[in-house]
This record gives sequence, C-alpha cells and structure tokens, in this order.
Amino acid sequence: MLLSLGYKFRRGDCDFILVPALKDRANDIYSLKIYKLIRLEKFLLKYIFISIVINLFCFTIYAQDTIKQNEKDSLILSADTIQKPKSKEFSIDSKVKYSAIDSILFNIEEQEVFLFGNAEVNYKEINIKAAYIEINFNTNLMFAKGILDSTGKERGTPVFTDDNQSFKSKEITYNFKSKKGLIKNIFLAEGENYIHGKRVKKLPENEILIKNGQYTTCELEHPHYQIKFSKAKVIPNDKIITGPAYLCIADVPTPIAIPFGFFPNKKGQASGIVIPRYGESANRGFFLENGGYYLGINDYMDLLLTGDIYTRGSWALKTHSNYNKRYKYNGSFSLNYAINILGEEGLPDYSKNKDFFFKWNHKQSPKASPNSRFSANVNAGTSKYNTFNPTSTADYLSNTFQSNISYSKTWAGKYNFSTNMRHSQNTINKQVSLNLPEIAFSVNRFYPFRKKEKTGKLKWYDNISVNYVMNARNDLSTTDSLLFTSNSLSKLRNGIKHSIPVSSSLKLFKHFTLTNSINYIERWYLQSTDKKWNNDTLFSNNDTIIGYLDTDTVQGFKAAHNFNLSSSLNTRIYGMFQFKRGFVRAVRHVITPTVSFTYHPDFGTKKWGYYKEVQTDTLGNTSKYSIFENGIYGTPSAGESGRVNFALTNNLEIKVKSKKDSISGTKKVVLIKNFTVSTSYDVTKDSLNWSKVAMSGTTTLFKNLYIRYASIWDPYIIDSTGRNINKFEWQENKKLLRHSKTDWALSLNWALNSDSPLFKKKTSETSDKENKEQTDFDIPWNLGIHYTFNYSNMFVSQVQPNQKDIIQTLSFNGSVSISSKWKIGFTSGYDFQNKDFSYTSVNFYRDLHCWEMSFNWIPIGFRKSWSFKINIKASAFKDLKYEKKKDWRDIM
Repeated sequence: MLLSLGYKFRRGDCDFILVPALKDRANDIYSLKIYKLIRLEKFLLKYIFISIVINLFCFTIYAQDTIKQNEKDSLILSADTIQKPKSKEFSIDSKVKYSAIDSILFNIEEQEVFLFGNAEVNYKEINIKAAYIEINFNTNLMFAKGILDSTGKERGTPVFTDDNQSFKSKEITYNFKSKKGLIKNIFLAEGENYIHGKRVKKLPENEILIKNGQYTTCELEHPHYQIKFSKAKVIPNDKIITGPAYLCIADVPTPIAIPFGFFPNKKGQASGIVIPRYGESANRGFFLENGGYYLGINDYMDLLLTGDIYTRGSWALKTHSNYNKRYKYNGSFSLNYAINILGEEGLPDYSKNKDFFFKWNHKQSPKASPNSRFSANVNAGTSKYNTFNPTSTADYLSNTFQSNISYSKTWAGKYNFSTNMRHSQNTINKQVSLNLPEIAFSVNRFYPFRKKEKTGKLKWYDNISVNYVMNARNDLSTTDSLLFTSNSLSKLRNGIKHSIPVSSSLKLFKHFTLTNSINYIERWYLQSTDKKWNNDTLFSNNDTIIGYLDTDTVQGFKAAHNFNLSSSLNTRIYGMFQFKRGFVRAVRHVITPTVSFTYHPDFGTKKWGYYKEVQTDTLGNTSKYSIFENGIYGTPSAGESGRVNFALTNNLEIKVKSKKDSISGTKKVVLIKNFTVSTSYDVTKDSLNWSKVAMSGTTTLFKNLYIRYASIWDPYIIDSTGRNINKFEWQENKKLLRHSKTDWALSLNWALNSDSPLFKKKTSETSDKENKEQTDFDIPWNLGIHYTFNYSNMFVSQVQPNQKDIIQTLSFNGSVSISSKWKIGFTSGYDFQNKDFSYTSVNFYRDLHCWEMSFNWIPIGFRKSWSFKINIKASAFKDLKYEKKKDWRDIM
C-alpha cells in the first residue's frame, strides 16, 4: 500500500506504521519512528479516508507505479520512472528501474525509495543487486548493503555490475551523476585475477582505487595465498598497479616482497617476456631453459621465441606459432635447433650433436571450400633430436616420424584431383623416404552406352562402365645424413601410370552375379636400366675379380603398356538354425563361393621390348631382366598366365539372449569372420598347375580379444633342395596337402575403469534374509592393457625341424584417484625379448585448489630420473613455483 503520511506493513503477528516525513537514512528499518497498532480499529478509521485522498492525488502528480504479483504470491513493486517536482531539478538522464521481493517504501517529499528483499536497480549499463537498497533522487545517491538473518549471518551483500565489470562488496554508495562510488570490502574478479580491498573508490571510467587490498588468483573469499598491498589502481582490460607488496601463504607473511606490482589485465593476446627456468645439470652445467619472448602479432597469429643455454656449451633455439582464422583454417608450426654437448672434450664419453626438428599442422575448415581441401601434418628432424630434447613421453618413445601435405579438389561432380607430399623417417636405421610429389587424377565411373533418360529394363550393354585413373610420383629413399647431398638426386625415381578399366556385370539365374572386365595399364618412365657383361679384371681388397655385370641408368622417355582380362562368378548361400529353448536362439552360416578367371599374355617376349637377355658369368650363362625393373610402378609381367581361381568364404554368427535389448531380447555374436579357403589352377603351365592352398580368418572374442589365423598348404611334394616336384602329396604320402606355414596373431586391448559393469554395484538376496551384499569400487580408477602375440611355424625341409618364431609385447597404463585431490598415474610394459620392463613411469598429482603439486618418477631404463614441482595454477603466476629434479641426462 502506498501512503503519503505513512506506510503500513506487517512483521510477524503485529502491524506497523512507518512515518516517511523523517529525513533519517533508512539503512536500518528500525531506526525510524514506528507505531504499533494496538488500537487497530480507531487507527484505521482515522487514516483510511485521508490516505485514499492523498494517494489518489500523489499518484496522478508525482509517480506512475506498477504492482505485480510474483509466482510465490509475494508483493513486488517496481517503478519505471519517478517524475521530478517542479521546484527541483533532476540530474539523472535515464530511467531508473527498480524492484524488490519483500517491499518498497517511497518518501515522496524527499524523493527517496527504499527497497527490501532481493532488491535490484538498473540504470543504463549499471545493475545493482542487494538485500537492501535506498535511492535518493535529490542527491543522485544510491546506497546498498546486506542484512543479518536470524543466525546473525549477513545475507544479500551487494553485487555491482557496470558494463562487463562486476564485483561483490559489503556496502556500496554510488552517485548516478558523477559515476563515482565508495565501496567497503570489495571482492573483484578481473579475468583469472581476484582483488580484495577494505576501502575502494570507483572512478567514472570504471577505474578503481584500492586501499589495504590483496591480489590473488584464488577465487575463494578467504584465499589460500595473496599478495598484500597498501594501495593499488585497477584499470579494466589493461593492468593492475600496486605499491609495495609482499606474499602471504595461508595468512602467513613471507619475506618475498616487491617495491611495486604490475599485473597485466588485458583480455586476449598480450606480448611480454617469458621467464626462464633455472637449475643445474651434472653433465651440462648451470642452465636457463625456455626463456624468451612471447609476441601477440594480431588476433589471428602469435609467436613464441625461447631458448636454452648451458654453461658447458649446449644451447637451443625454439620457435612456436599458432594461427587461426575462423571458418577458414587453423594450425601451428614450430622449428627447434639444438647443440647438445655431453662430457668433456678429449675424453672418450665426449659427444656433440647438432639436431633440429620441424613441426607443422594445418587444418582447413569444411565451410571454407566444399569442393577443395588443404591439410598438412609435418614431423621431420634429425634422428637424435628426441633423444636429447623430447617434449613429451610420446616423442621419446616414437621411432618413426611421418609427414603429409595434401591438396584435393573435385569439380563437375565427376573429376577428382589430389596431390600429396609424403615423408617417412625411421630414427633407428636412419632411413628416410620422400614422395615429392604424388599426384592422382581420376574420372568417376560412367556408362557410355546408357542413355540419360533410360526407361524400361536395362540391356546387357547398359551395364558396361568405364573409368580413368592417373597416378604420378617422385620417390627418394636414402639415409638422413645423405638427404641433402648431390648424390641423393641420382636415387630419385619417378613415373606416371594410367589405368583404364572397363567392366560390366549381370545377373544369371537370379542368384549368380557374373562380372567381366578388361584393364589397360600404361606406364611412363624417364629412366630405364641397361645391363652389360664386362670382361675387365677388378682388384678389390686383395681379391681379383675377372669380369663383372655392369649396370647403367639410361635417361630418356620410355613407355610400357599391358592389359589383362578377368571374369568372376559368385553367389551366396545362407543357412539358418533356430532353437526354441536355451541360451543360443539361432545359428547363421553364410557361404560365399567364387570362381574367377584371369589372363594376361607373355610381355617378356622380344616383340614387346620390355625384357633383355644378358650374360651373368664367365661361363656364358644368361638371364632375362626388365629394363623397367627399378620402375616406380613396376613392369609388365613376363610369362603367360591364365588362372582359374577358387575361393570359399565363411561367416558364422549366433544369436543369444540379451536383457539389454528390450525389443528383440537377443544380440548377435560373430564367431568366425571371413574364414576363406582359396587356390588357383594355371591352364597355361605344363606342370605344377595348382597353386598353394591359403586359409585365413579372423574372430573377436569378449569384444576385446582379436584373433587372426593364416596358413599355407602345399599340394606337391618337394625334393632334397626344397623345390617342388610335379607330384602330388596324395600320390607319395597319402595326404591331401602338406603344411607349409602357419601364423597366429592375438591382440588384446582391454580398458577397465571403476564405471565398468564388472565393477558396478551388485545386489544379491539371500533366501533367509533380505540383506544385500554389495561390491562397490568407490575410488575412480582406470587400467588399459595392450597385449600382442604372434606365432609363426614354417616348414623348412624333410630333414630339418620347422622354424618357429614367437613375438609378444605387453604394455599397460592407468591411474587411481585415491581422493578428490590425489591422483596416481603409471605407464609400463614388459619386453619379452630382453626379459625386462620397458619404459616405466609413475606420476603423483595433488590438487591444492589454486596450487598444484606433482612428482614424476622414471625408476628404470635409459631415462631414469625424477622431478618434483609445486606451483600456482594460474598462468599469470606460472613462474611462482618450486622445482627440484634429477635429469636423466645427468646419469648418462
């Protein structure tokens, strides 16, 4: 109810009248004159008539107020505008919107508003929320504070928001006209920085002056650590400047002090110096590591320049840059160069290595260009760089680096072009392979005899299809030490290959598919091989060599073309067995028999010109060789071939009961996948027409165990030298096939964690009591196991035992969170060949809220070492840390 002479309100079982004529500040409601309504009837009769008349008059002249009922039936009063008296002049040039959940009190004479209970005021970009707010429109002042609840705890402390700046405080006094404010006990958040101040003055440009404050990155109102200062100035989105300051940890002052403080407070990129890490290495001396300068070039790109320096001569330079253009591309690149010196010069253990490493990763956004794409992933450097300068455990354990830069484009819906530059490097044997570049162009399959608007049933010639594929490549394979020498160019191989396959397919007797194809291949080379026998005598290592085979590389364009014919017939046979009872509900067997025929003529004859005869020894023996034997895309095959191929593929699966499937109540389990038996018969040979029988198949058990089987069986017997004789095993040994080779491969990838169904809560009820037995692993943990086993059994001869090889590896990793703040991680494995543990590390981590502590330990192996570190999490204080370590390079 709005009154000019007084305001009626209820507290508990009593009614009160507050007289607004008093000019006291209503920061405490009980300091005003309050009349308890003991004689309620007389008081109401006296004031009801006067109140109605005065309120109607004041409503039309001074204010327009709206009373709304909220969802909890609480009375909410909000005023959009308050009109000024004619005799006085307002300085507020915009609407002041205010509301409160409990009640709103107006002092019309003094132009004051008092807001109680979840009060909120909005003026331009300013928003204030508090338990109690009062506004004086004459003085343009606003005052806000919290109130004490029944337990004596302060609730509803003010929250002040101006544009993007927001802070909490105990009391706020703010002037709408001057935009200045006086604040007590502020709690201000600036990015990842938090500022506390006992007495604060807010300036018009949102700058803040603080007296007796604290600076920290801990978001708690009572932080774990802080930098205390007597005065400071906060410039939003720029910097924080303080006077003399000192560090306190857990409210305990430390001797760490500074004459003044300067803390960057900009959003986004900011250039600056990167403080190096200092220490001592037993092998390389005192050092400064990872010190340099960070440069925020623009909103799309940055650059980090750092370096290492050691008193015994080792040093390194490092560059790293990130770039990102929204909806276009993003990526990063780095180039590092290091001189690693170990030991003392002149001693046997002295070594000096010059190493570098380059990384580039580039990704194009799919929205940038739907028909073209560019990407890059480059990892290249010297073989020993990651031995002495690894940035991660994965880098140290990797012995193969691969790179690929690719561009692809599609147009008209049928033409495809792609180019790649590939790189592969092995740090163990130091071999480097380069493909610079690799180009592919293709035309999608099309039907030359099929009309665009074909109606009716397709004819046999309508299914004839043609497509075209072109590949071009330059290859170089050498060692990393010879990569940039002139001799490397002589090992460069190149070529172009054209393929034009023509095929057709049709159905026979509804269940068979017949496919016929003709494939034409042409190869273009700029180099060929020429061999000649030389009768000269050579002297080498006290040996005399009479005559030798001289091999030359002939430069010049040459082409080779070949073709082949093929035809295949296949079908599928399904078998299903269903069971009405039991765990297994159905067994399904799919057999896919295939018969095919392939033919190509003898391209080794003289008329083709691809093969030549050459003398190979002093006795005049000769052999045939291909002039394209070093060709990048091979050479046409010598010898006529006409093979009839037979293959039988089997897939076996079952359906079992499953409670997880609410629809069918069953699930499919694959027992055998693609178990294939294949062989062939060559109709062009005069003997040994049958090839060896090959068997292979795979299966997966328990979703984690992968098994692969492969074997080769020979239908012919062998002589004492191990060569096949045109006589079947059945004729000699009454065996259909003879075992030649068997390979078993087993791979186990098992990921376990505390959320796995095996370790979930299980409930079992006993027949006597309704008690529950529970197994619950409350501690979060995970464990990953990777195990591979390869077994090979190869037949050598009748008089020699089979050659058996076993290769197996085991690795595992995991972590255990023994509490919400403690975590232990580990990585290890077992080397069965050396009978020892492989790379092993144990990591301990402790979350200290705004601090963190870690301990990394490598107990065995080449990188045996440990390190301990405790530091502040926030990037602004990443150099405020304590670190102690025993580097693995110090014990080499």
